[in-house]
Amino acid sequence: MSDIKLKIIDRDGQLHEVDAPTDMNMNLMEVVRSYELAPEGTIGICGGMAMCASCQCYVQSEHDLPEKSDDEEAMLAEAFNVEDNSRLGCQIHITPELDGLQVELAPEEL
Repeated sequence: MSDIKLKIIDRDGQLHEVDAPTDMNMNLMEVVRSYELAPEGTIGICGGMAMCASCQCYVQSEHDLPEKSDDEEAMLAEAFNVEDNSRLGCQIHITPELDGLQVELAPEEL
């Protein structure tokens, strides 16, 4: 199996159930961009380097995610609208274990 199902709630509150490939080394931010679930230029501004928090999301399912890196922790410490379940989408790599993951995109930082 190379695709998993993800549930992504966009910034307008709309739920999208999407297929995400596990064999292309993609991350959650890239999946959001490929399905155009956020306006261009509002997500993944730094290109997935954990340097801008534009891909911040709230993990709503009980999946066991990898620990946050020091870079991700530092970026979230400076970001707006951070919650206990905040993660950077660019740091969540798509793996078979994430099948059924549900996230909500954080509001755009202004």
